[in-house]
Amino acid sequence: MNHEPFLPLVPITSWREFKKRPLVISGPCSAESEQQVMQTAVRLAKTGRVDIFRAGLWKPRTRPGNFEGVGSKGLLWLKRVKDETGLSTATEVATSRHVYEALKYGVDYLWIGARSSVNPFVVQEIAEALRGSDVGVLVKNPVIPEPALWIGAIERIRSAGITKIGAIHRGFATFEKSPYRNFPHWLLPVELKERIPGLPVICDPSHICGNRHMLADVSQKAMDLNFEGLMIESHITPEKALSDAAQQLTPEALLLLLQNLVMREAESDRSEYVRILDDLRQKIDIFDEQLLDILEKRMKVAGDIALHKKENQVAVLQSKRWAEVVRKNIETGKRKGLDTDFITNLFRHIHQESINHQTRIMNR
Repeated sequence: MNHEPFLPLVPITSWREFKKRPLVISGPCSAESEQQVMQTAVRLAKTGRVDIFRAGLWKPRTRPGNFEGVGSKGLLWLKRVKDETGLSTATEVATSRHVYEALKYGVDYLWIGARSSVNPFVVQEIAEALRGSDVGVLVKNPVIPEPALWIGAIERIRSAGITKIGAIHRGFATFEKSPYRNFPHWLLPVELKERIPGLPVICDPSHICGNRHMLADVSQKAMDLNFEGLMIESHITPEKALSDAAQQLTPEALLLLLQNLVMREAESDRSEYVRILDDLRQKIDIFDEQLLDILEKRMKVAGDIALHKKENQVAVLQSKRWAEVVRKNIETGKRKGLDTDFITNLFRHIHQESINHQTRIMNR
């Protein structure tokens, strides 16, 4: 792998397709037929709000036997989309052969899927195939919430000399009960933007939600977090789609969603706004300090519990007690207007640190 300094990233505002925020990437989950691809592309182009047309050609399915895409013949359809609508095109690649074929047919953007970005060997193979090209590359977050894997995948693409790069936030696999298909973990893409300055982040509400009913709310959340773009799947007849039918919109429904987004300024220098914001942030700072004081006191009590357990030869983990803590605090949190997932995750982290603290004391 090349360890020379990375070339600067091309700002998304310099991408040929970028007109205004959000950059919109849309098209069917899977290219199913030439007619379906062309009809969808024409209707998306007609909205005037879609910048890049996307379609999956090689579909990595969890189990064999499901529709795995039309493969290379779909590249001719994407070329026709580009020629007849003027839209740039994008598709997913998972092997070096996919890269070579897509580049041969002039695909403008290649994205690396969540199943690929989790595997450094796969990403490196793709990176080597990309070397010397000027194609745009979009890297989806890995299926697991591990920032280092996401950053590492982007770095491998940058090491191949690619400078037009974006990250796609499509949520993370979870075994917990959740309204989402893939839990958003919003702090991770925010952290990614901080770790790699200038990297545009594009939200993929379709894969976060897994259904079309939540797309508007997740899209708005992404805009409120100042993400640069949206990738939303669109199909002429979503209910008949061969893959991910529940999460796709018609082109017209997509346009309505985009028209209803509330776009807010990233920042403001108005004096009254700045004054009030500073006052509110000072209050937040005070509350944060109080939270840390309370956590310090809680850990001291956890230490006393550890000593008491040690004297009586009792194990650190008490599962019944933990279940009761979660149940009680979820109920209390609901009464205080706090989200159940937030309370559960918060106390999971607190409980884990308490166990670590008690274990250290028990093993002295």
